[in-house]
Amino acid sequence: MFRYGTETNDAIKKKIRVFAILVVFVFICLSMRIWYLQVLKWQYLTGLSENNRVRMVSLPASRGIIKDRNGETLVSIRPSFNLYITPEDAGDSDPSLDLLAKIIKFERGKLKENIGRKKSFKDVLIKADISREEVAFVEENNMRLPGIKIKAEPLRNYVYKDLMSHTLGYLGEISKSKLKNTNNPFYSQGDFVGKNGLENVFESTLRGKKGYQEVEVDVSGRELKALRKLPSESGNNLILTLDVKVQAELEKAMTSTPEKIVNGSAVVIKVQTGEILAITSKPTFDPNEFAVGITSKNWRKLINDQMHPLQNRSIHSLYPPGSTYKIAVAYAALEEGVVDPETTIYCPGHFKLGRGRYRCWKKNGHGAVNMHDALVQSCDVYFYTVGHRMGIDTLARYARKFGFGSPAGVGLSREKSGLVPSTQWKLKNRKKAWLLGETISASIGQGYNLVTPLQQANMMAAVANGGMLLKPYLVKRIEEPGGTTIKEFHPEIRGQIAGSSENMEVIRKALRDVVNGARGTGKRSRLKNIIVSGKTGTVQVVRMKSNEELAKEDEVPYKYRDHAWFVAFAPYEKPEIAIAVLVEHGGHGGTTAAPIAKKVFKKYFQLYPLVPAA
Repeated sequence: MFRYGTETNDAIKKKIRVFAILVVFVFICLSMRIWYLQVLKWQYLTGLSENNRVRMVSLPASRGIIKDRNGETLVSIRPSFNLYITPEDAGDSDPSLDLLAKIIKFERGKLKENIGRKKSFKDVLIKADISREEVAFVEENNMRLPGIKIKAEPLRNYVYKDLMSHTLGYLGEISKSKLKNTNNPFYSQGDFVGKNGLENVFESTLRGKKGYQEVEVDVSGRELKALRKLPSESGNNLILTLDVKVQAELEKAMTSTPEKIVNGSAVVIKVQTGEILAITSKPTFDPNEFAVGITSKNWRKLINDQMHPLQNRSIHSLYPPGSTYKIAVAYAALEEGVVDPETTIYCPGHFKLGRGRYRCWKKNGHGAVNMHDALVQSCDVYFYTVGHRMGIDTLARYARKFGFGSPAGVGLSREKSGLVPSTQWKLKNRKKAWLLGETISASIGQGYNLVTPLQQANMMAAVANGGMLLKPYLVKRIEEPGGTTIKEFHPEIRGQIAGSSENMEVIRKALRDVVNGARGTGKRSRLKNIIVSGKTGTVQVVRMKSNEELAKEDEVPYKYRDHAWFVAFAPYEKPEIAIAVLVEHGGHGGTTAAPIAKKVFKKYFQLYPLVPAA
């Protein structure tokens, strides 16, 4: 019989059945979860658990040292304190970053981008090379800065700051695209690699090999003690052909002053080997800014600078060679028999071709001049005449023998070839026939002719050594950290300026008198006890109007002033070094560029005095 408040046996049984099903279902879910965690996610969770107790930390490798030819350190490694954040340990990083921002300046937007959305145990750099005061602040507040840590790490140090910066290059953080495309396991996000110059070319030689260390950490990610360790290996060292004392003198001579801007390039090379003793490009920059991670503000300042300080003018900038090109034209004329050394050509101050009238730099002319006089006084009409007689294709053939029109082969990236014009070149690239008047301009190094300062120095070295065109180089040898030589670099011959040694000597004697003769244009490079041989050059940037030509040089806007060239070698009797100096908008080569060469020659022969003949 049914009573109120009581349940039948069937209802009770039904509830028990439902409860049992729920219990079984819960146990099945728990079993499946346990199986998921213990089997499917075992490796991942074991890693997380291990990272909460033991963590594998990479140890940075010290990059190899770079020294000059005499063992003077140019690029070294110094210790620095770098500030990092471990996203997984930091949790909500905003409070910690707010606290840090009160004392330490860093790019928060870039940091957030590097951290990304996915938390990880990989350390992300906040700021490199923090000061001791900043270190003290972080240590004092370490309990309020979870996931924030300081590491003492090696930092690239360019000892002479902006000296040789374009040649040495600089470091930068590896790009995501390169990190993705490279198969090298030694690189990871945040690593710094060579971005330019020798740092880039010899990246694999200099970089070294990372080490690893197991450390025990607490729940906040703070390191408690070190466990096992695999030490890092330092990179190999580079010994360069450069001489830092000659380089310093060259840079000093090319230094800008408030009164006179000096931009351009200069190269000093040993004529018998092709070793580069000094090479500079102005304006310059301090690669130490890149070593710590250049700020966006400073980067924009560099790339937006109208003077282009990051551009290596020695190999990346192209200029008409001006009157220095007359060396190649003179040699071609002698070899082709167009003139002999004593053939005279009358210079009335201009050269006529059809209706065209091409002026000499000397308005009243030089009168009757032979090869020697034409080079010493840089007579344009003489070279207009011989260039017209030979034609552009003959000029082009000899120009290539002197190394123009192809990279010198120094080994730095993106070296320019320059331009040697010819009839075929113009037809192919300009879709027009060559004009006779263009040969006249080409004969004095104007028109389409383009060269680099390095090509000019290499050309002058070939003239000095008798016609042997060498491959210029910057690295003498590679050494292990202990000093053992791994590889040596030796002189390489690129080509021979075939022909008469007598004709080359005619050129050399004329170049001697360019500097030392009474009417020479390069007398400002003259030394007392050393016979310098050289050639000046002035390159017109724009064609000035007649009334502007009468204006004083200082009244012409800087960007419209002529470029100044001076190429030379010394000593005349037994040449040791050659130099090419290019001063952008410097005016006359004899006035601006020649004195720079004089200072460098003087310094070199003070350091390496000539041995008296027995």
